[in-house]
Amino acid sequence: QVQLVESGGGLVQPGGSLRLSCVASGNIFSINAMAWYRQAPGKQRELVAIMHTGGPTNYADSVDGRFTISRDNAKNTVYLRMNTLKPADTAVYYCNADGLTIPGEDFGSWGQGTQVTVSS
Repeated sequence: QVQLVESGGGLVQPGGSLRLSCVASGNIFSINAMAWYRQAPGKQRELVAIMHTGGPTNYADSVDGRFTISRDNAKNTVYLRMNTLKPADTAVYYCNADGLTIPGEDFGSWGQGTQVTVSS
């Protein structure tokens, strides 16, 4: 079992910044990619940013240039730095990771989500 725990959400004014964190724990042998998704009320969950281990990083067009994803591989942790936040960024943000467990099984896990609200 691999668990993901997010933190760092909250209420912020338009133009402000937040940093989300997500720690993966459990029987992890390797991680292929870690990502952030978000889901706004009444909308489908969408990919915000993804960082592949030793590979490319990709962002949704709506956040490119404002958000930055980063990882601390030694700590199995992924961050999302969000700058110049807009009301349209309001959503529940979910962490996702996939890879291999110690017994060699594929895993794909989600965190419980953290609320980000951008409002004056």
